[in-house]
Amino acid sequence: MSIAISKKRKFIADGVFYAELNELLTRELSEDGYSGVENVLGEKGRRIRELTSVVQKRFKFPVDSVELYAEKVNDRGLCSIAQAESLKYKLLGGLAVRRACYGVLRFVMESGAKGCEVIVSGKLRAQRAKSMKFKDGYMVSSGDPVRQYLDSATRHVMLRQGVLGIKVKIMKECDPTGKRGPKNPLPDIVKIIEPKEDEYVADKPYIGKETDVL
Repeated sequence: MSIAISKKRKFIADGVFYAELNELLTRELSEDGYSGVENVLGEKGRRIRELTSVVQKRFKFPVDSVELYAEKVNDRGLCSIAQAESLKYKLLGGLAVRRACYGVLRFVMESGAKGCEVIVSGKLRAQRAKSMKFKDGYMVSSGDPVRQYLDSATRHVMLRQGVLGIKVKIMKECDPTGKRGPKNPLPDIVKIIEPKEDEYVADKPYIGKETDVL
């Protein structure tokens, strides 16, 4: 027997479920290149059966009612989550902050992005915390295009000197097919229509009284 539930409670429950599932997959698959609930990077999605069992037990789903699929991200350079995880493990490996950030910027721009911004904040070298910002290309910061064109992700890196914060923002190009970017063009792009050809009055046989000549 199904239990009636209000729309408000349903949306809240769906949001909590999505957040918990995203947090679980982020912890389990971060090293494999996890990039969101919809997509997982890696070699054919290892540990899928284990994760399926964990999700069934945590959310009390019936047995064999949940199926998890892993798909490879086609454009990894346009995925902010994948790039934030990549930068995180570069910093954990001991790579210099400036070199790691410029490597991410170059890879994103070569993948066809319109713009990219990387912000790293925390105790980078000295004891005093500071923030470093790296930008390339074109980036919007306000208005409706932010929701359509910008893809952003935030990660935290636990280092010996403290915690570093990473924020990666990628602005995608307009794509009429909708695969590599949004279909709608930017509102500030003006398309000029070619004017019509001028119609000469002298070409008409009767001026003022236009009739069909048989």
